[in-house]
Amino acid sequence: MKALILYYSASGNTEKAAFAIRKGLEAGDAKVTTLRVEEAHGADLYEYDLVCLGAPVYQWHPAEPVLKFIREKINHHRSQGDIRIGAPKRPGKNAVVFVTYSGPHTGIDEAVPACKYMGQFFAHIGIHVAREWYIIGEYHGKEDRSTLGPLGDIRGRPNAQDLLKVEQDTIELLKSL
Repeated sequence: MKALILYYSASGNTEKAAFAIRKGLEAGDAKVTTLRVEEAHGADLYEYDLVCLGAPVYQWHPAEPVLKFIREKINHHRSQGDIRIGAPKRPGKNAVVFVTYSGPHTGIDEAVPACKYMGQFFAHIGIHVAREWYIIGEYHGKEDRSTLGPLGDIRGRPNAQDLLKVEQDTIELLKSL
């Protein structure tokens, strides 16, 4: 399997998750390329069997660098005629979308729209979204947002246990593809 991990990380939370995914993919003998979205504008997503796209959540949206990447890629695929009525799937092409979030106001409900948005990008270009992963991450810079929100005290997350779960989920994903 040939896999691509694309991510943006402002505080390190999403990068930790991306590298846990990489570890799981490598444990399953996948050939893995890992890029920050800022480096990936020329990447051909169809060259990979699995594409993983990750972002932190800001006001229920993916971070701006990921939004920019998606806008550029959707315009490219539209110009290539890849976006078709009914969004037919390309056989053997799968994606994972993952977000890190702190949800200081409404918890996971702040993260779901961001993940769904990223997933719709893949669906529109015919890549099956095999998984959506939501990973709790500390809110850096404002302790009250990491201690008083609906998720409780999330300082230090994603922690080793969270990252091990991501790695194990990745290994299980590979078995299902």
